[in-house]
Amino acid sequence: MTIYEEMLARYHQEHGTASPNAVHEVMQQIALAGLNRGGFFDHAAFYGGTCLHLFHGLPRFSEDMDFSLIEKRDDIHLEDYFPSIITEFQMAGLDVSIVKKEKKAFGRVESAFLKENTEAYEIKFQTKKTVKVKIELDTDPPLQFETEQKLLLQPYSFMTRCFVLPDLYAGKMHALVYRAWQKRIKGRDWYDFEWYVRNNIPLDFNHLQARIKEFNGKTVDKDTFMQHLRERLASTNIDLVKTDVLDFISNPHELDIWSNAYFLQLAERIRFV
Repeated sequence: MTIYEEMLARYHQEHGTASPNAVHEVMQQIALAGLNRGGFFDHAAFYGGTCLHLFHGLPRFSEDMDFSLIEKRDDIHLEDYFPSIITEFQMAGLDVSIVKKEKKAFGRVESAFLKENTEAYEIKFQTKKTVKVKIELDTDPPLQFETEQKLLLQPYSFMTRCFVLPDLYAGKMHALVYRAWQKRIKGRDWYDFEWYVRNNIPLDFNHLQARIKEFNGKTVDKDTFMQHLRERLASTNIDLVKTDVLDFISNPHELDIWSNAYFLQLAERIRFV
């Protein structure tokens, strides 16, 4: 049995054989192992929903793997670590290819999120159908964030540099409130927001301010941010929000309480660092 097969069997034991996300999550862990073995986390940190899911138990599936350099520089690139990723998959018993992900922009603000100094690629594994895991690195990131080392045990024991929870929270709130081009509503942002509030995680407003300044060119104080948040929570079609997140959770009844009024009450429970 290969390392990949062992990891998949373990995943099925822990999560149930019916989970459609097993291959993706095992691939994500192998990719992290390869990046670690190549020294990537000397220069970069993991953030976003997949980080929250793998290291903090967020109970929803997350597709993409988002990374940020820990300082602004132009000599670190994802391509430098492709050999380590490919070798790690080969040691686990899989042959993969890595191809550049073409990003599409639909307006000025989205173009800022998909800025030129963000590198995006897909790791592809061919089974009965192609399984893809997107990896993305911000090489010119907003700063004022802190990191910590988090442990994974498979495919071997290693540490991954991750954003701390208050800064993960800041990134999520920036996406929820200021991704103003949201023709496609991301209910996953709303789900994660609820998780942060329910788990009493404090929000790092300094990092949130840095993200707003970097991506949106605005300086926003807490009162203005809260005003913008309430406007977003009150005006968005909650049925569309629910529809987006359904494929990423196992229990749809989690969403029974969801309404605009419910999220407005969650907003009043935000704690700031």
